Amino acid sequence: MESQNHREWQFAAPAPPSALESFAELDPVLVQILYNRGITDRQVADQFFARDESGSPFRLRGMSDAVTRIRQAIRKGEKIVIYGDYDADGITATALMVETLSALGGEVEPFIPSRSDGGYGVRRQALDRIAGEGATLMITVDCGIRDHQALRYAKDLGLDVIVTDHHTVAKTLPPAIAVINPKQAGCGYPFEDLCGVGLAFKVAEGMLRVERQIPLNRQTRELTENDLLDLVALGTVADLVPLVGENRALVSRGVAQLRKTRRPGLRQLAQLARLNLDVLSAEDIGFRIAPQINATGRIASPFDGYRLLVTPDREEAERLASYVSNLNRQRQKLTREMVEHALALVEEPPGDILIVADERFPEGLMGLVASKIAETFYRPAIVIAMGDEMSRASARSIPEFHITRALDACQDRLIQHGGHAMAAGFTIANRELPAFRAQLEALAKSALAGQTLLPTLVIDAVVPIEKTTGALYDHLQKLAPFGYGNQTPLLASLNVEVSSPRAVGPDKNHLKISVPVPGSSEERDGIAFRQGNWYGHLPDRVDLAYHLEMNHWNNETKLQLNIQALRPSK
Repeated sequence: MESQNHREWQFAAPAPPSALESFAELDPVLVQILYNRGITDRQVADQFFARDESGSPFRLRGMSDAVTRIRQAIRKGEKIVIYGDYDADGITATALMVETLSALGGEVEPFIPSRSDGGYGVRRQALDRIAGEGATLMITVDCGIRDHQALRYAKDLGLDVIVTDHHTVAKTLPPAIAVINPKQAGCGYPFEDLCGVGLAFKVAEGMLRVERQIPLNRQTRELTENDLLDLVALGTVADLVPLVGENRALVSRGVAQLRKTRRPGLRQLAQLARLNLDVLSAEDIGFRIAPQINATGRIASPFDGYRLLVTPDREEAERLASYVSNLNRQRQKLTREMVEHALALVEEPPGDILIVADERFPEGLMGLVASKIAETFYRPAIVIAMGDEMSRASARSIPEFHITRALDACQDRLIQHGGHAMAAGFTIANRELPAFRAQLEALAKSALAGQTLLPTLVIDAVVPIEKTTGALYDHLQKLAPFGYGNQTPLLASLNVEVSSPRAVGPDKNHLKISVPVPGSSEERDGIAFRQGNWYGHLPDRVDLAYHLEMNHWNNETKLQLNIQALRPSK
């Protein structure tokens, strides 16, 4: 069966009676899930439910210097360039920063390099162009933290630089007027996991706070922090940073803002994706909207994604949304082809780390392909797009192996690298590839020795099917928004009867079932995506692992089991 059916089912330990007593007014299933996530204190639980965690932007090291320099540039009419990355996090961060500084009267322009311009990070040729066009201040968003040589060159060109970047910090900071990254030494900010657009938002927050106290008297339009939160939600969910702490608070507020977004591009994109904005969730962002913005940077120009987010014109929004939606379909098709090709290149038997290299891999799809390999084999994976003399690569990992630290250990063989625990990228000279591969394989073998590497399905709670009610769904929504680091609760119902199985979808690769509710005439609908091969092989009684959700379709809202895995009952 599909890979999700090969997972080990692991059931969470039952919450002790003391936990159930402490939260006696809550549904026991909700209490169990809180216990699973280490929330046993009433005050912590209340704060979690309130989703109000945030820190003053001026607790970020470098923020005062950054705000002072930006305000000076606005006051003097200097040209400011926002240098962003080409993924959804970087695109939304660029849009947010340009919108904020423009509203405050700044002369500001975006610059987002395409992957074909030389890859991730700040490039010398881009700096020549930026300085040559008269800019005197450059602000990076979602990049720059490891671009020491390029930023020294920027200084030589007379460009002041402010770096805002959430990626892992090197041993030394790049030369800049200010560096805003909560991971840097000496930064007392209480939350380290903001992404690129999250940090851009903190800069905007700092600018708007000071503006309210000491106006520059150059403001072109009214702007509040809430106006920017739709971009924050989109970029944060897209970048797969943990949805805990301040990220969860920002995404919760951002989802509310997205439901009433004033951006015609986002409204058109949602319409094409058949999304009802009134009931939009973080999961909808992650699966239906963010991949479309990402597609622009993967196989075309990230400026198309940027323009879609910022255009006030409805006709342009319709044109761009249609173009971006088509791009995403092309991206999906090409990704399927490249995944199939990459899986054929994996050596048998698979090693501790899987490295595939080919000149056919498009740079914009390497990360998606690496993710699929890592998911299929539950091993760290690296996909290398081979060039004539130099190659670029994307890496995706598993929780047991910090991929960026591994690359740090190999940095003498790399031209450039960066990332975080689960994802990274690098550039390497082809002559270094054999030695690099051997070194990385040795590191993985040592780090993973003695570990049983098996993907695990962690069940939050066992729930009788008759308890899967609208009331339980409402209780579970207190834990939302869901995403990486704050997963949708995974429930299990054991030894249940199934009826009316049918294969659905264009390729009949999904499975739909009905689950009778004992003691009533009700049934629960169940959908198991990419598990259509169960059709014709289902026993009468099964164990189901699922997310309880509301399916909104054709103006009808109905409870549904989104089945993540199933197995014959024992």
